[in-house]
Amino acid sequence: MKQLLILSGKGGTGKTTVATALIHLSSAKAFADCDVDAPNLHLLMKPTVEMIHKDYFGMAVAEIDSEKCTQCGICLNNCRFEAISFDKKYHVDPFSCEGCGVCEKICPSEAIVLKPSKAGDLMLYKGEAVFSTAQLKMGRGTSGMLVTDVKKNLKDSVAVDQFAIIDGSPGIGCPVIASISGVDMVLIVAEPSISGISDMERIVETAKKFQAKIAVCINKFDTNLELTDQIMAYCTLKEIPFVGKIPFDNAAVMAINNGLSIVELECDSGNAVRDVFEKTMEVFNQTNKPNHLFPIR
Repeated sequence: MKQLLILSGKGGTGKTTVATALIHLSSAKAFADCDVDAPNLHLLMKPTVEMIHKDYFGMAVAEIDSEKCTQCGICLNNCRFEAISFDKKYHVDPFSCEGCGVCEKICPSEAIVLKPSKAGDLMLYKGEAVFSTAQLKMGRGTSGMLVTDVKKNLKDSVAVDQFAIIDGSPGIGCPVIASISGVDMVLIVAEPSISGISDMERIVETAKKFQAKIAVCINKFDTNLELTDQIMAYCTLKEIPFVGKIPFDNAAVMAINNGLSIVELECDSGNAVRDVFEKTMEVFNQTNKPNHLFPIR
């Protein structure tokens, strides 16, 4: 499976807007939303086939059997995550427990066991196209593991030579690292702001460590032309392909509010992202052998 990943160093840059547009323009039959903390690709892709649901279990959580517990306090004194408290009896806060197993190991009365705990939901839609996504429960960790499962679900459901577009999560944390692993190219959607430039530089350096091809585009470029020039200069200095600029467009806001992609109506941002798509696929195809080229529509 050949994978194009859309990332941004920060939230709110328009990453999902660009990802949705590229899915439409490429007629991709495989795509995924790896922003498991706040997935929203389904709002624009609107899958119509029946969902295949699977519970996701992250790390196990400790549980104290009050009937076996002798209230010795050893578990409380040795829990480095302060997940154990005492109020007439000892109990474990499942949101604080990291599943390390120390309490289970040291409990003299064997009153503590680690039990599987549901941490989220995996969702797969298999129709004419395959869409893989997930939702992590609030306050739960192991987001990187869940992203890996989202990508595995997609890979297991499509042909080996299928072209897939993946909408990643913002930042440079565990879900982003899991998203980058194994992809062929990363398209970074940058924002012309001070924080946007800083976060773009961080995600570029992160992506480089995975030896994936990198390209950059700018969304809402006309909100700060000076910083737009800085981003373009940075790409030139770092020899990173720059694939285009998308203007701020009120029509894009209207499209998204109506559940549409910006390429499903005639607007300035939609026209600009078409050019971004053409140049992105040119760069993408440079990373693949001739018999694995994907059409530029």
